[in-house]
Amino acid sequence: MAADRSLRGWLLAEVPRSKWQARSQRFYIGWLEFRRNPIAMIGLAIILGLIFVAAFAPWITASDGLEPELANRLQAPSAEHWFGTDQLGRDIFDRIIWGSRITLYIVGLVTIIVVPIGLVIGTIAGYLGGLVDSVLMRLTDIFLAFPRLILAMAFVAVLGPGLENAVLAIALTTWSPFARIARAEALTIRNSEFILAAQVQGVSTVGILTRHVTPLCVSSVIVRLTLDMAGIILTAAGLGFLGLGAQPPTPEWGAMISLGRQYLIDQWWVPTVPGIAILVVSLGFNLLGDGLRDVFDPKSGN
Repeated sequence: MAADRSLRGWLLAEVPRSKWQARSQRFYIGWLEFRRNPIAMIGLAIILGLIFVAAFAPWITASDGLEPELANRLQAPSAEHWFGTDQLGRDIFDRIIWGSRITLYIVGLVTIIVVPIGLVIGTIAGYLGGLVDSVLMRLTDIFLAFPRLILAMAFVAVLGPGLENAVLAIALTTWSPFARIARAEALTIRNSEFILAAQVQGVSTVGILTRHVTPLCVSSVIVRLTLDMAGIILTAAGLGFLGLGAQPPTPEWGAMISLGRQYLIDQWWVPTVPGIAILVVSLGFNLLGDGLRDVFDPKSGN
């Protein structure tokens, strides 16, 4: 108990004694604010649940969800098969669990690609301004002008169907909103006193962008990324539904809906269960994003 009090006192000290303590205090205070939002905590629980089932899929499931078992085809939900079986007799529960790994794979790769691209283009455009800003923002506007799914379909048609190509196509159609947000943040930062002080001290443009401008843009981009995750998941599911994403027998949720849609009337569980999985995960990311937005920008919650 004494250790807990001392740690809490260290985290809530009025005057931090080091950069590490200041950063820890900021994170802890943000967590306290986030924890007060029950809706955001529900979203966090959903995302943590997704990560848990993806990490422990081999121990949660009884099969890999790939091998057909025609003797068990189209069985209704039961104690043996919680979510029923599909048209090839594969356990839908097992396929949903293994499909969570594909969802996290898509989300992770898209994040790795779009966040750096958006930050680089947005911060450079906002900080430098002028012709550079005009050129980069017109390029951004071109990508914003097209519906995301349609543009992703065009890229996949060129690259060829497959999970990796679908991820690349989604990333190429998703970076533009993050560039816009990073630019807006950079525009408000570039005339700040600490930026002018860095310029007077002779810090290079690259140094100012990497050490001062970009770190202050990250929080807004993270919030937008979290809120955009639902759209990313739906785009991936749409590509899978159209046969342009993960290919059978991979248990991708959109592809599962596509293969099971003809059984919607009589064997409703075949396409409905993966649809519910997409709904729940998308809702979880939206709730989490709302909570993060309230933490990073309290005015937006009013």
